[in-house]
Amino acid sequence: MCARCREYREAMGDAGEVLYSAKAFASPGFLRVVAAEGLGVDVVSAGELGLARAGGYRGESIHFLGNNKSLEDVAAAWEARATLVVDGFHDFDLVRQVLPAGAGLRCLVRISPGVRPDTHEQIATGQLDSKFGFPIASGAAREAVERVLAEDRLRLAGIHCHIGSQILDLAPYRRAMAAMLDFAAALRRDLGLVVERLGAGGGLGIAYTRQDRPPSPGQFVAALRETLERGCRERGLRVPALVVEPGRSIAGPAGVALYTVGSIKEIPGLRRYVAVDGGMGDNIRPKLYGARYEALLASAPAAPPTQTVTIVGKYCESTDVLIADVPLPELRPGDVICLPAAGAYCLSMASNYNGVPRPAAVMVREGRARLLRRRETLQDLLAAEVVEVPGDPPALPMVAVDGSEGAQTGLQRPLGE
Repeated sequence: MCARCREYREAMGDAGEVLYSAKAFASPGFLRVVAAEGLGVDVVSAGELGLARAGGYRGESIHFLGNNKSLEDVAAAWEARATLVVDGFHDFDLVRQVLPAGAGLRCLVRISPGVRPDTHEQIATGQLDSKFGFPIASGAAREAVERVLAEDRLRLAGIHCHIGSQILDLAPYRRAMAAMLDFAAALRRDLGLVVERLGAGGGLGIAYTRQDRPPSPGQFVAALRETLERGCRERGLRVPALVVEPGRSIAGPAGVALYTVGSIKEIPGLRRYVAVDGGMGDNIRPKLYGARYEALLASAPAAPPTQTVTIVGKYCESTDVLIADVPLPELRPGDVICLPAAGAYCLSMASNYNGVPRPAAVMVREGRARLLRRRETLQDLLAAEVVEVPGDPPALPMVAVDGSEGAQTGLQRPLGE
């Protein structure tokens, strides 16, 4: 992890800023290490912002993104003096409700460059048909910039885009950069605006299997810098500061998931199921994106495979399959198997489905282990529940604020209030 942070930072040099994308994995202990390596952070909720601040982040080094911010989100961004990434016109309404006149909070405008990378359709975000950003093609991006310039609660620092995740080809980034620079040139021509910062997003893929061949962080940043500098020369633009926001490519290779084998089910001539003590509750990616992992026996990682098995979880869903048809050595109940490249978008997307507590997270460095997050307990599962104690008076029935008993609204109060 530290080596990758340094590779990003060294490749960027003084040309801009590297932000870690906290949605990949946001334990404060992990974020403290990332911050110590000189990276900023981007967050997408007041909760992630709180985790980032607990990890030592302050001020404009925090970038607050998100397509449907709440009043709480904008208030948290303002209180932290984070850089706000304006993603939709609704953000302007929130800003006017939360920020005082003349606040001048630094912001970027997220644009949709109309570029679709070669990745799973559910993690492509830069095309025209996307919930994220202001499309250039429709004129919305230009309108958003003009609104920021007219709003003294905000101070425009630049433009931003993000085209997707788990991208293994640098060509889409070059196309997105060209679209952003064309837009920047139009802003200078029509509005006299000089773009100071250009956010190129993150999304660099990692190797989940031996067949994957992702670019390195250094190659990624070098390609963006070369494209940016050449594109500015061709358009007669001043080169803005470049901002990138890797997440997966930092946290992903740093983490492994360890599972204990439980039941083994043999269906002669068809399949051998190996069930483990986790599954879709701690790694939903195989079902969301068709993600593919490899596995090894933790006690003998170099042992040659002798069988093909399907690793499944303990959750009550037929789709709870971690890896189908993976070669492994002979396994027995109690063996520990390891899934490499599990540091990103596993624990951060974990759930308590079936009432299963989420697992612990441990950081290991030079043979020394440190607990980042303890394993959850039943008490944690009950912490947010309102549990009636025998002998207590029955709970009051609920009525919607419009007076219609039993209405399913998000805002309810007990009868009699």
